[in-house]
Formats: sequence, structure tokens, C-alpha cells
Amino acid sequence: MKQIRLDIKKGDAKLKIENLDDLWYLSQIIDIGDLVKGKTIRKIKIGQESDRKQTVVKKPVFLKIRIEKIEFSKTSGLLRVLGIIVEGSEDVQKGEHHTFNLEPNVVFTLEKERWLKYQIDRLKESIKEEASKILILVMDREEAHFALLKKYGYELLTNIKGKVRKKDVEDNFAGGFYSEVIKKMEEYVKRHGIVKVILASPAFWKEDLMKEMSKDELRKKVILATCNSTGKNGINEVLRRPEVKAALHEDRIAKEIDLVEKLLTEISKNNLAIYGIEDTENAVNSGAVESLLVTDSFIQKLRDGGGYEKIDNMMKITDSMKGSINIISSEHEGGKKLDGLGGIGAILRYKLSY
Repeated sequence: MKQIRLDIKKGDAKLKIENLDDLWYLSQIIDIGDLVKGKTIRKIKIGQESDRKQTVVKKPVFLKIRIEKIEFSKTSGLLRVLGIIVEGSEDVQKGEHHTFNLEPNVVFTLEKERWLKYQIDRLKESIKEEASKILILVMDREEAHFALLKKYGYELLTNIKGKVRKKDVEDNFAGGFYSEVIKKMEEYVKRHGIVKVILASPAFWKEDLMKEMSKDELRKKVILATCNSTGKNGINEVLRRPEVKAALHEDRIAKEIDLVEKLLTEISKNNLAIYGIEDTENAVNSGAVESLLVTDSFIQKLRDGGGYEKIDNMMKITDSMKGSINIISSEHEGGKKLDGLGGIGAILRYKLSY
């Protein structure tokens, strides 16, 4: 995200969206009731209503809307904010509805009556951080899966199937399979500016692949890890491995997984944790919440189906009591585990008695 102007005291930020990761950040920063203004395309009626020759044309206009609904699709990479027009040119009627499509290269201004600390942190994080430059490769003797680590999870890039069949003919096929995997790895390293490649496999397949790498520059980028399976399960395993923490320690996904694991540990000990919206709300109102954890999919569900006001109020109370607010992506295993607990939970300052 590019910062054009930022004045938190006045409550506004003028921003330029640069990539799809920025949309994920904005989906957590923008709230219902906020104001968004910028240049957009709108259908304008030309001529009097009584005139049969009245036409409708699409015209670029500058509008400000008060947001009533937020829609974010990770798959399509589109963030839409819908609301009531409160400011615009003379040929635009105030009070009508309009939708802003927020996507890469769009410049807009976001105005809030109150910025919560986690929203400021998220905004500053999106401004200073570049896209992730970590490639994940999980493989076994017959298959290799490539994924690009993202701020909200990971993006599966491709998978390669080898022709290794039986041990007695394995050597005849493995060389070609490994060469194809290395070639694809080099392609992604160059295309995405990869600085680290996390290579994981069951058994010794990763070491065999390393033996086939002839370029020292590529070998230096590789961090070896162990997993018991391939595909998405293998990637989720890799994200929990201690040997990859050095590469992931500043990445949002690693921090989120650690938080969820800490929550689950406290739950298993029946100690400093709570989950589910009703129990979490009670803990928030009691001032007992040290860290509030909510999945982005649960927030979107409440925005779409109603009930968001309750969770919005919980976040504001937590913020006012100096607790941390953590929006957890449902794209990785940690987020899926939290969704299994109702999409919301909290690590507590002290144990509650009921």
C-alpha cells in the first residue's frame, strides 16, 4: 500500500492500492459507517425525465459514500464497499447508493470517526511491508507442490507429477523429475524475487533433490524441513515447523498460527482462554481480555448476515482496555482451527469465575 496522506488525528488516510495483499489489509481496516471518497464510474442520466430521448451514460465522477456493506473475495481479489452518497458533483443525487470497487492502482481516501489501534497497526504494516518473497515446496518421490506465502495465507502455484513407479526403475525416472522440479523452482525464484525456499518432504526426498541442484545461489536460498504428507496438508505442516521460524518470524501468518496455538494450549489446560462469541463477549465486558482473536471469515459472515455490531463493539472495548485485537486469516490451519471454535476466542489476563 502506498501512503499519499495520513492524518490519524483528523481521521483520514489517502492511499493507493498496489497489490492483492493490500485488499486483505483493507478488509480488516474499513468498517461499516466509515466514509470512502475518490474517483469512480457512475451511470448518469442526461436529459429531463419527461424527455423520451433521455439517455444514460457512464461517467467518471468524484464521490464520497458512507459505507453500509463490505464485500471481500480472496478468490477474485476484489474488495467492494457499498453505501449512500453523501458528497458528489451536481449531476449526482445525494442519498442514492453507490459501490466502490477497490482494486490495485485505485487511489481513495478513507475517513473514520475513530481509528482503533489494531487498524492503525494494520495500516502501517501494509504501507511498510512488501509482498512475501518466500516459496514453499513440498514433495515426495512422485509429486511436488509449489506455494507462494501470502499475508493472508498462501497461494498454490502449481504441482508437478513425476514418473517414479517402482524402486528397481526409480533411478531411470528420478533424474528427469528432479530436473523438472528444479527448473520450476528457478522460474519462481526469478519471477517473484524469492529470497527463501522452504523445501520439505517425508523421508530423504528433499536431500536427493538438493544433490541435483548445481547452482550454489539457489542452494543458499533453501531451508530444509520435514513433513509427513504433500499438498495442502504438507504445506500446513511446514508452517508449524520450528526450522522455518527464522524465515517466517516476521510474516503475519506465523504470528497468527502462534497465537492460535497459544489459545488452544490455554484451552486444553482449562486456564487463561475462552472461545465462542457469548463467552468471549462476557470476558471482554469484564476487562479480562489480553488478546482477542477473530477470523476474517467470521467477521465477513456477520457483515453479510447481521450481528457485526456486537463484534465491532467487542473490538472497541478491547482496544479501550489496552487489549490486543488480532484478525486471523481463515486461509491457513490456525484460522481453520479458530473457525472450529466459533471463529472467535480470547487469551485472558486472569481466569474468570462464573
